[in-house]
Amino acid sequence: MTFEDLKKLYLKKKAVVGEEAYKYVSQILKEAKVLHKRDWKKNPTAGGDHEQSWRAFKGKNMEKLILFIIRDAVEAIGLKIISGNKLERAKRSVMNFRKSNENYASTTMNTACTCPM
Repeated sequence: MTFEDLKKLYLKKKAVVGEEAYKYVSQILKEAKVLHKRDWKKNPTAGGDHEQSWRAFKGKNMEKLILFIIRDAVEAIGLKIISGNKLERAKRSVMNFRKSNENYASTTMNTACTCPM
């Protein structure tokens, strides 16, 4: 079971119940657990504990599913979501650009003009 499988379960539920599919996340996770166990039995983890394997899968992928649901709903109304990481990088880039321009401006202002008048 992968995140793509979980996403497919959500999209299948959305096709049945419509825009309120987000209300069925718990049910989708219950269905996913059954599928996860089936896949796990084919290749069990070293400890032999499916519950531990499921908790790791659920912890890693539930956040991704919620972000997918939010992005899907927001983009359906014509808006875009920008990751906070992208904003932080952009903010740092702008600040570095401004700082380098300030440094350039201060060094050029400190030089005397030697051109004839």
